[in-house]
Order: sequence, then structure tokens, then C-alpha cells
Amino acid sequence: MAFLDKLRAGLSKTRDAIVKQADELFKSFVRVDEDMLEELEEMLIFADVGVAATSEIIERLREEIKAGRLKEKEQVKEALRSILTDMIGEGGRLCLETKPSVILIMGVNGAGKTTSIGKIAYQMRREGKKVVVAAADTFRAAAIDQLAVWCQRAGAELVKQQEGADPAAVVFDAANNAKKHGADLLIIDTAGRLHNKKNLMEELAKINRVIDRELPGSSRENLLVLDATTGQNAVQQAKEFRRAADITGLILNKLDGTAKGGIIISIKKELGIPVKFIGVGEKIDDMQPFDAREFVSALFE
Repeated sequence: MAFLDKLRAGLSKTRDAIVKQADELFKSFVRVDEDMLEELEEMLIFADVGVAATSEIIERLREEIKAGRLKEKEQVKEALRSILTDMIGEGGRLCLETKPSVILIMGVNGAGKTTSIGKIAYQMRREGKKVVVAAADTFRAAAIDQLAVWCQRAGAELVKQQEGADPAAVVFDAANNAKKHGADLLIIDTAGRLHNKKNLMEELAKINRVIDRELPGSSRENLLVLDATTGQNAVQQAKEFRRAADITGLILNKLDGTAKGGIIISIKKELGIPVKFIGVGEKIDDMQPFDAREFVSALFE
């Protein structure tokens, strides 16, 4: 099954929450007016598009209606599609220009960090790249073993130490392994803890110092993994992690298990951080670089 077909299937719950409900709403109104906009506003908020993003959508539709450009309900639907595409924006390509380049993966436990690493490693291996993975989440039980399974599936080399080891020491070993063996990419797993932001910031700072020292000038991506099923809580997580690290992009997982796919609009509106990957399943090829037009097409078609 092509990924676009998987995306359409995966977004079925979100499509029901936004597009199908919008269609039903439009059918219940005789004309395009303020009452219809109020109902649409409530519907979008319920679909986890977010208050700020919803307010912008409704205001832009209101301006188009006042200008006389939206007179029919079908025109409103097309305008909504256009506004959503514009607000989501492009996801942005990964900047991986050096050899090796570095991707640092962050996120709370349960968001899908380990599977995301495996899926990204798999994609890069399919492109012919040599990938090394650093198991620097040394605090969570079985995290290293789980990562080992995904690395084996992806054909990536795993660098690890025992559970409880210093994460920065693991990154040191992995960076030197990447240099020694001519790897194209080093992917670093990190501990998914938010309960103590001071420790998280100190740990990330140590890891960053090791990367700067061992791989100076390397291309860097700091990707935060979010679970779409958590809705607005995912936005809060992103705000917390952004205080601890310079996040260059987001990985939005589990879109196939939720009606809250509208969170992608809220995230872009409130944080301005591009979504770089989306996941719609558990298989190793169920993650792809994010494409806004493809995403909105999967919602509306």
C-alpha cells in the first residue's frame, strides 16, 4: 500500500472529526452567515485544532465572506481547505549535509521515540546511508533492548553501554564509531523525562558538548517526538522541551489512532516548529517526511 493510501486510512478519524462534521454542518445551514461560523468554530476546537488556530481560521473565513468572495457553502469548504494548507505550511527537509550528520531524538516515554528512530534509520539505509545509533536513553528499563531490535530491523549499527551508564559517554563512543567507520548519520536516543527539567537540560547540554567536541561542524537536527493521541498535551510537551533544547523539527506519531490530527495545525500556530515526519502505523515503513498538501488532501479526499 502506498504511503498516501496509508495516510488517508490513518487520518480517517480526524477526517470524520473535521471534514465530515463540517459537511454535515454546512448541510444544516441555508446560507453562509455568522451562525454557521460560530458552529464551525466550536467544531474545530473540539477537533483539537486549538483556540488560537481556530480563531485565525474563522477570522480569515469571515473576511472572505464580508468581501463577498464566499457565497456558497462549497466555497467555504474549499476556502477552509486552502487556509488549513497555508497555516500548516511545509514541513521542511532534514539538513544532513555533513558526513556524519547528527539527529538527536527527544520526547517523553511512550511517545514513540524508539520506533521513530528505527523507522528513520530504515529510510536512511534504503537511501544507501550508513547509520549508527547511540542508545543514550540509559535510564529506562529495556530501552536499550528495544532499540537493538529496531536497529536490527533497519540494518543500523547500535552503540550501547549497560543500563544506568552516563548518556554522554555513550554518545562519545557512538561519535567515534561513526567517524572510524565512515558513517553518514548518527542518531542519538535520549531519556524521555520531563519531571525534572533541570536534569534534562544538564543531560542534553553534556551530550551537545560531546557532539561539538567530537563532531565539530556537523549538520544537526534536534527532533521532538510527539504522540498525536494526547492532543493539546502534546503542545505543552513541545513548549517544555523547547525550554531545554533548540528543537529544529517535530515527529508526530500515532495519527492513525486518534481524531485529534488537527493538533498539527495548533502546533504550527503556537510553536512555529515544522513537522518533519508523521507516523500512521507500527510497521517500519509507516513513517514518511511530512508534506502539507498531501496531508490536507488525505483529509479532504
